[in-house]
Amino acid sequence: MLDVFRTDAFGLVQLTMAMQNLPYKPGRLGEMGLFSTKGINSTTVVIEEQSGKLHLLPTAARGTMPRFDAGRKRKARAFEVPHIPFNDAVMADEVQGVRAFGTEDQTETVAEIVNSKLETMRQSHEVTHEWHRIGSIQGKVLDADGISVLVDIFDEFGVVEPTTEWDFSASLRPQIQVLQRMLADALGAIPYTGIVGMCGAEFFDALVACEEIRETWLWLGNQQVTETQRQEGFVWGGIKWEEYYGHIGSQEFIPAAVCRFVLTGVPDLFLQQWAPANFIETVNTIGVPVYAKQKIMDFDTGVELHTQSNPFTMCTRPATLVKGTLK
Repeated sequence: MLDVFRTDAFGLVQLTMAMQNLPYKPGRLGEMGLFSTKGINSTTVVIEEQSGKLHLLPTAARGTMPRFDAGRKRKARAFEVPHIPFNDAVMADEVQGVRAFGTEDQTETVAEIVNSKLETMRQSHEVTHEWHRIGSIQGKVLDADGISVLVDIFDEFGVVEPTTEWDFSASLRPQIQVLQRMLADALGAIPYTGIVGMCGAEFFDALVACEEIRETWLWLGNQQVTETQRQEGFVWGGIKWEEYYGHIGSQEFIPAAVCRFVLTGVPDLFLQQWAPANFIETVNTIGVPVYAKQKIMDFDTGVELHTQSNPFTMCTRPATLVKGTLK
């Protein structure tokens, strides 16, 4: 039966393509399209920082030449791309009874078993990708244990984490103006299209219990924020507020009493890049989100499935990562 795995149908390219074609179920940040995603052909990413200043440019007579700008100071930082492998197996007993000597659908039937395993493995990679995206909007990308730091964005760029304290017993509009000014200062002359407040459960509950928010819903004829509004969010004061759902075990992706403010419409503000796998076939090729490969076990007792992802996730302007806390 295991001879079927020695056919081209279960090679690196075919298994990887099968994973790419499986139903994609990203987390909220993946759905929002905040991250600029692309493959790279190396396992190291270099981020260059320029400390040059922006100037208002004066008018000049036609035909005259302006002064040259002074040289900009540059600082490059190199980051190793995290390597995330995952193994599973299809045992001989799992394909018992699939044997159909002389038929043409044998490979397709076994492929269903393999795809079922690959789908489960892909979902594990997807939630890991979302975990890294969550880390990047909080300034610190953590490993799966929630403790080990893969990239401390604030430390790397020498930025103190910007924080705002929210008092929902007072008027929200002045507090929102403070936030908007902080973000504008962090971006300089770069425009943005919107602000999203990704709230933990406790922060969101305090927000919707605020008198100004409640008056809005009463004016609209609603007595309370509906479950749909919690999940899809609502716009108030120029900010789209939404409760973020997601956790690993008892650890929330966003802490309950915290809101993370994220800018939209800023090119390359958030990056998620994919390095190539550590296979001979993929050396110096452009990386893809997930790779899959198989290996026959000793004595043909089964087939080991190996998947891996090599994601680099980063916020390129950590001064925009404003943290909201409850007063």
